Amino acid sequence: MSESNVVIRVEGLGKKYALHHETSERYTALRDVVARQARTAGRLLNPFTLAGQLRKAQREAAKERSESEEEFWALKDVSFEIRRGERVGIIGRNGAGKSTLLKILSRITEPTTGRVEIRGRVASLLEVGTGFHPELTGRENIYLNGAILGMTRREIRSKFDEIVDFAEVEKFLDTPVKRYSSGMYVRLAFAVAAHLEPEILIVDEVLAVGDANFQKKCLGKMEEVADREGRTVLFVSHQMPMVASLCNRCLLMRDGRMTDDGKPSSVILKYQDAGFGGAAVVDYTNSPKKPGDELARLLRAWVSDHQGQPNSEVAIQHPFKIHMVYEILRASAGEPYPNIHLYDSKGNCAFVSAARVNRGTPIEPGIYHAICDIPGNLLNDGIFSAGLALTFSHNGIHVSFYDQNALNFAVVDSMINVPTREAGYTGPIPGLFRPILDWQVQAENPAEQVLAPQ
Repeated sequence: MSESNVVIRVEGLGKKYALHHETSERYTALRDVVARQARTAGRLLNPFTLAGQLRKAQREAAKERSESEEEFWALKDVSFEIRRGERVGIIGRNGAGKSTLLKILSRITEPTTGRVEIRGRVASLLEVGTGFHPELTGRENIYLNGAILGMTRREIRSKFDEIVDFAEVEKFLDTPVKRYSSGMYVRLAFAVAAHLEPEILIVDEVLAVGDANFQKKCLGKMEEVADREGRTVLFVSHQMPMVASLCNRCLLMRDGRMTDDGKPSSVILKYQDAGFGGAAVVDYTNSPKKPGDELARLLRAWVSDHQGQPNSEVAIQHPFKIHMVYEILRASAGEPYPNIHLYDSKGNCAFVSAARVNRGTPIEPGIYHAICDIPGNLLNDGIFSAGLALTFSHNGIHVSFYDQNALNFAVVDSMINVPTREAGYTGPIPGLFRPILDWQVQAENPAEQVLAPQ
């Protein structure tokens, strides 16, 4: 990795907090002393006496109070490097250390151990209202944030109209931001952070406050500043579809440590496999709650790669299979249709495919293994989920089971035999599918007029 291309270097980073545990009340209040005095018959409530009693009670409580202190490491031994122009997603469950990491990178808090090197100006959007003065207007806060980033008044003025247009707060520009709604706050804060040309843009979960259209607008802007302008984006979110669509790299945090670093599809899948979503293999064989009814039940399901091995990752250019093992509990005159419903990480349905078993012949009780073959060079790079169902055709349509998110797996771009990759393009390619289609390209005589067939 080129030294000049590294904009963030983190080495052995750690952050320790002291947690205090107390076994008695934290303080004695005046009302406690008054109540105690009132319960004493014949005692006058002299204010000087009360003040003295209060001080005495507090001193005694302080002596009696026993405290224990526990060390809590929000971050421990975290190391990584980020290059210019990368869009890095940071994921993990609550308390994993994501926000602490961003606060250190934003210079809001200092690390306990380790070191951080940052090359370039940093703009952070960590929580609603961060960096804004509530008494100042929207207009004044734009200039204030620009000045903090080291920009001249002329530079800020050149970006001013773009910021206001993006944030859609023109009507309230001269209103103190303390009167803004949380959505307006975030719109203006993001617009300022993205348009005032920081080399590094850090965004925490705050985009969840905005509506769907604004979230889409923000994602597009972050892609633009990274791809076209070569700036670096760090993005924390619990919304995996947003991370998958925006980022070209992902870090997984767990208990203050960085446990994985790689392609978003692969890292997100490991996060889900760790107990936060579906997996590439499910087994209900010994479960008392098997999906199904009196006709049939789902037993097992898995994804296998082109070598026939269960795998949570399949290469984009190789075929793979989805397996479904189910049990027919009683004979049925209707035909069973094992079927799969394939979705991308945003919930868009890629396709539905079904098989017909024993056409015209009654199905006998027993265990059956259905396999769906999916060809290589069909699905795009990304995370997919497979819903598994068994449907009978007697008495109309009868669904015995439908496990909507039974399997999660990643289709991984290995950059082999993919023309767009060979051409040097490394950005995300949109779409649910990415087939390799036959093309014909030939030279034509420029003097001849080539007409489309009539």
